Amino acid sequence: RPVAANACQKAFVTNRAGDFGLLLGILGFYWLTGSFEFRDLFEIFNNLIYNNEVHFLFVILCAVLFFAGAVAKSAQFPLHVWLPDAMEGPTPISALIHAATMVAAGVFLVARLLPLFIIIPYIMNLISLIGILTVLLGATLALAQKDIKRGLAYSTMSQLGYMMLALGMGSYRSALFHLITHAFSKALLFLGSGSIIHSMETIVGYSPNKSQNMVLMGGLTKHVPITKTAFLLGTLSLCGIPPLACFWSKDEILNDSWLYSPIFAIIAWSTAALTAFYMFRIYLLTFEGHLNAKFQNYSGKKNTPFYSISLWGKEGSKRIKKKKSLLTLLTINNKASASFFSKKTYRLDENVRNVTQPFITIIHLGNK
Repeated sequence: RPVAANACQKAFVTNRAGDFGLLLGILGFYWLTGSFEFRDLFEIFNNLIYNNEVHFLFVILCAVLFFAGAVAKSAQFPLHVWLPDAMEGPTPISALIHAATMVAAGVFLVARLLPLFIIIPYIMNLISLIGILTVLLGATLALAQKDIKRGLAYSTMSQLGYMMLALGMGSYRSALFHLITHAFSKALLFLGSGSIIHSMETIVGYSPNKSQNMVLMGGLTKHVPITKTAFLLGTLSLCGIPPLACFWSKDEILNDSWLYSPIFAIIAWSTAALTAFYMFRIYLLTFEGHLNAKFQNYSGKKNTPFYSISLWGKEGSKRIKKKKSLLTLLTINNKASASFFSKKTYRLDENVRNVTQPFITIIHLGNK
């Protein structure tokens, strides 16, 4: 599919930009310390900073380039654009990416190099700033998604922002704790969404625009009850409901944020409320109410016009058009539309708008 190919190119280019910064950062620190070993790197770098034997601006530049690689890998602002488009792949792969592999790499890299970053206060402030921006941006973007997988992707982006925020505050253990607990919850949610998409394809056919559209879902509890229970557990965990796993890790991050900055704490707590809102929005649109795919014109973008042409053709309709008295024979009703040369009655919904001309009835279907 062309959409999947474009998503692949975007993910490749975005991550190559981050990898370029990561490579330059590695070379810069190797030039300063002469070692690739973590233990030697931390020890030599500490001595260089303590004895003031290195140019501080160059150290900051190398650290920023190092952090750029983590920003791209963990989909942090502003290199977050590849993550929602990567949802064009198979759903089990999405679950694997969001749980244990790709997005965890950047957070783990920053955590592994935290003894190096913690010596440079400017970098720690930058990490926490990028983290809090990503937290807020991911949550607000997740509120407006119709695609269930894109909504979960922006949710992942927001939770990764919490981890970066914790690392920027120096809260090493709570960041890695949240990384582990979030992996289980998000894998459960993505596998549940795959089950939902699979069941929707029996109704709307194979079309990601339709089978992943939450607007067309609803009332799926009776069709996939086990998936509903699993999805609800993942939703409650991600919202931070005790005694589920994400409550303990997110609570530590929110508690530490008050000690770091009251402004960051207010944003983090507000976004925690937004997390509960958008996750229950996904859950309620999917499992509660009625199945909307049966009642909607789910073609997607535009209203589809249906034309009922006169049996006499164009010339006949032009000739008879002069006889305006025949207009009274055309009956327009809210619930039924009858044509002059047809005895069939067509049932129309309330949102159907009829535009009637002599011997041509144009019916525009409007989306609900």
